[in-house]
This record gives sequence, C-alpha cells and structure tokens, in this order.
Amino acid sequence: MKVILIKDLQGIGKKGETKEVKPGYARNYLIPKGIAIEATPENVRYLENQEQLATIRKKKELSRAKEVKNILQEDSITISAKAGQDEKLFGAITPEDIAEAILQQKNLEIDKHQILLEQPIKKLGVYKVSVRTGENITAEVKIRVVRES
Repeated sequence: MKVILIKDLQGIGKKGETKEVKPGYARNYLIPKGIAIEATPENVRYLENQEQLATIRKKKELSRAKEVKNILQEDSITISAKAGQDEKLFGAITPEDIAEAILQQKNLEIDKHQILLEQPIKKLGVYKVSVRTGENITAEVKIRVVRES
C-alpha cells in the first residue's frame, strides 16, 4: 500500500515522501497515529497545494524580515535612563527595554527573545545590538543610552 508520510519516521522516510508499506502496518499504525495518509490522487494534490502555500508563506516571511531589518538599521534607537556621575546606570537596559523602545520609536513589535544581548547594558553610551528578524536574518541596531533629564 502506498502512503504519504506526514511526519518523519525513522527507518521509513521523511515528511512528504511517498513510500510503499505493508497494508496492515499502514492501516493499524501509520494512519491512526497520524504519521501517514493513503496516497490517493486527491491526497497527493492536497499535499502539493500545501507545499506551494508553505513556499509562498516562507517568501512573505523572508521579505517581511528584510523589511524589518532595513527599518531597524536606518537610524539609532535612543533610550533614556537614570545614571550616576560615573555614567553607570541605576539598574540596566535589558532586551525587554530595547523591545519597548523599538515599539515606541519605530512602531515595530519585536519580541524580547529576538534581541541578542550578551549582557545587560549598564553604562551610558552607544551599543550595537543584534536583532533576529527572521530565519538567518539579523539586523545590527545602534542603541544610544543617554542620561534621563
């Protein structure tokens, strides 16, 4: 019996592949567990359509990520913070603070987990921070930390 794998299955094949398996194995294990579906012409067309939609979706996400990268790299983000006389901050600038500043200044919603900050910022100055905007796309954002007046 021919089946189309919906999930990767070790020893059988990868997702999307069409495999020939014994009918009992397909009917009693693969199909009920949601690992495969029968390879009928309708199911083959359905999966091809799903693959095309996934490709289109991926292209849109990639173009959106590039757009966001360009917007973030245009100019710097300014964050005001209270600091002592030796330019040390009272507290620290965290990825959450950076995400909030980007939302206010650029009107872009960035998740704090997308901001790659090795250590919290604890001094006034200019810092380059990496922001993951999409799969394999990272923007370098210039963050200016200034004294709150």
